[in-house]
Amino acid sequence: MTRTAPVSENVGDPDHPRREDAIGAPPQRPTLVPAQRYYSPEFARLEAERMWPRVWQFACTVDHVAEPGDYFEYRCGVHSVLVVRGDDGELRAFQNVCRHRGNSLCAGSGEGLRELRCGYHGWTWDLAGALRRVPHRKGFGALRLTDYPLLPVRVETWERLVFVNLDADAVPLREYLEAMPDDIAWNRLGDFRCYATMTIEVEANWKTIADGFSETYHIQTLHPELHRCMDDVYAPQIIWGHTGKSEQYYGVPSPSIKEGLTDSEVWDAYVATQGALMGVAEDTPFPADQDGRSAADVIAARTKEFAGERGVDLSWASTDQVMRLHQYNVFPNMSLLTNADHLTVLTARPGPDPDHGELVMIVWMRVPPEAPRVKPTDVRMTAADAHPGLVLTQDITVLAGLQRGLHQPGFTHVVLSNEERRVINMHRNLERYLDLPESERITGGEPLGAAT
Repeated sequence: MTRTAPVSENVGDPDHPRREDAIGAPPQRPTLVPAQRYYSPEFARLEAERMWPRVWQFACTVDHVAEPGDYFEYRCGVHSVLVVRGDDGELRAFQNVCRHRGNSLCAGSGEGLRELRCGYHGWTWDLAGALRRVPHRKGFGALRLTDYPLLPVRVETWERLVFVNLDADAVPLREYLEAMPDDIAWNRLGDFRCYATMTIEVEANWKTIADGFSETYHIQTLHPELHRCMDDVYAPQIIWGHTGKSEQYYGVPSPSIKEGLTDSEVWDAYVATQGALMGVAEDTPFPADQDGRSAADVIAARTKEFAGERGVDLSWASTDQVMRLHQYNVFPNMSLLTNADHLTVLTARPGPDPDHGELVMIVWMRVPPEAPRVKPTDVRMTAADAHPGLVLTQDITVLAGLQRGLHQPGFTHVVLSNEERRVINMHRNLERYLDLPESERITGGEPLGAAT
């Protein structure tokens, strides 16, 4: 007989109990965020002037720019940055602009680049950013090539993630990421390789998009299938500053589900939402004769077996390390989700106006150390055409309606729970960069110091 699945407070690593819930200490009152932040052209202008040029932003992966001549254009609103692997093997980044008339030098991504030549008038730079040729140069009079190098952009890597920052005086990336790298060092993120990126055009502000990957409060309603195989209650959160974290244990039903679910039912929900992560086809039944093993143990074992089929040894990983998802938020727009055999990075970027944005999904796979390099596939599509799995499709489907609702004249403030504290922290960071007057800041909730 298939037994009833336990809740996550009774499973996992016994030396690493997780009894704290997602809410933590409740505030005295809700946090109120002015709704106009999500659609105001003036607010978007402030973000473009005071915030986006001063923060570290995840641009691409090392797999995009692994070899000399590889390049990747990173766009964020009006800003365009060109990441280039030089002939000398150095990774550099430049503002993607010709110093003559402002034309963009490159678009998209590619390989085999030998120089950066403007397609408008032919000004040409080497891959280190030095100006080498100006057609009909005498027409400019005393024009010195050394006066017009490409405009450099800070570029640094963490594991296989490439970050850029337009602020030459910005703190080092490692300092910006705070406790996050040490917190996840056990997971060997450098063993993952990016194999695809999906850019989805959405009718929603970038913050509307990012909010959905910064809280678990919506799981019980928007993701009923996921609710049956994930603990959204005992999901502890921590805020470090620019970064924050939530943990969610999978392979158990939510403690908020009152009726008991069997291991077989939990397995079915996991297969429906993320069976591909363990190489299991839809509708695959729960394996029989498990000798008392829980659904979480069975899923973890199958995940390790699936990894072994790819030549990946996960014998070091416990059931807890396979089944506990660590979700990190990096201000302003990045969410990194990982466990022992999974890594997905999500970013939210501004679109042509405050009511449009882009959800960028970067997917990875853990591979053997000797695996050959694979150039990632980059695709772009509309929200209507995007179907990146059941859960993410549910997330995407709700965004346009959210954005419309924010415009309604009677809706003046977003009302946030402490369960949504990573959303609150994003707004508090945003206020610091935009230097907003007190009258335009969020109210209620906890004092600023309590969350940072």
